[in-house]
Amino acid sequence: MTDESKPVLYSADGFLARIILNRPDKRNALNEAMISGLKDSLAEAEQNEAVRAVTISGAGSDFCSGADLAALQKISNASVAENLDDARSLMELFLLIRRLKIPVVAVVRGRALAGGCGLASACDLVLASTTARFGYPEVKIGFVPAMVMAILRRNVPEKRAFELLTSGLEISAEQAKVLGLVNEVFSDDSFDQAVKDYVGRFENASRSAVSLTKRLLYQVDGMPFSQALEAGVDTNVIARMTADCRQGIKRFLK
Repeated sequence: MTDESKPVLYSADGFLARIILNRPDKRNALNEAMISGLKDSLAEAEQNEAVRAVTISGAGSDFCSGADLAALQKISNASVAENLDDARSLMELFLLIRRLKIPVVAVVRGRALAGGCGLASACDLVLASTTARFGYPEVKIGFVPAMVMAILRRNVPEKRAFELLTSGLEISAEQAKVLGLVNEVFSDDSFDQAVKDYVGRFENASRSAVSLTKRLLYQVDGMPFSQALEAGVDTNVIARMTADCRQGIKRFLK
């Protein structure tokens, strides 16, 4: 299979790994091959000790438009067991992003809709171009954005989540930033350079410190205050024992 025909492209250069959704003719719609390719690429990025961050972007004019027509057709005719396997595969992708040791950054141009919006929201950080659009239109075809609900509810207030999930609204990048779905919005003209500068902050960051921070941040979600502090104590002790911390303290003292 040539690179042009692969549903997902992966490359690593120095501290940064790049994952590109590569079905531009289908607006990078999700299918089994793409989900599998995303999992493989994320795992490869994590195994590369030089990599400090990974970006996910879309080839062509859109980030990802959700499930493709063939996938929707398959869903409508599948058995309960088949639909369960299909749903669990997407769940595994969202969990992998959350559990990956390095930051995963969604780089969104154009539309990020339905499962595509869920994929962007599942990333640790979301960078969007001015003209990017976000939305969960699943209810319009009688579908429930069920798994992405767990992600959205952790990003935006309850009433805003309800509004987005039940109305099928499509919102702008600036609106998404106000809601908390997007970290930064950059102009289309300078988007590539702005993304490069933003992600560049991870080049000299401690891989172990960022990894421990990411794990603890998501771990304490929903914990009682005292339990969250106890989890913080454990992570604090682990961080002190890492080579990065010891070397960092040594440099600081000098």
